Amino acid sequence: MPGCDPAEIVDAYPNKIINIHPSLIPSFCGTGYYGLKVHEGVLSRGVKVTGATVHFVDGGTDTGPILFQKAVEVQQGDTPKSLQQRVMERQSGSHYAACD
Repeated sequence: MPGCDPAEIVDAYPNKIINIHPSLIPSFCGTGYYGLKVHEGVLSRGVKVTGATVHFVDGGTDTGPILFQKAVEVQQGDTPKSLQQRVMERQSGSHYAACD
């Protein structure tokens, strides 16, 4: 959609657009936390539990109301990639659960 402003779309559909973020918001979210960067942050901080969050999209970055969260235990020897894989497996279907 050439010339389409994402902010206009978000404003036109309040509480209608959802996102799945690969951490337990409010941790490891916001500007700069995407993809493997989320899991690198989790491991460098030494947290024991991470997960996935389904939330509404609003005008901020990962600031919309939370609908659903699933926890994933951080395991000894995890790498960002292995942790990402387990979080992705756990988040599968989360958007459906959030809509129930």
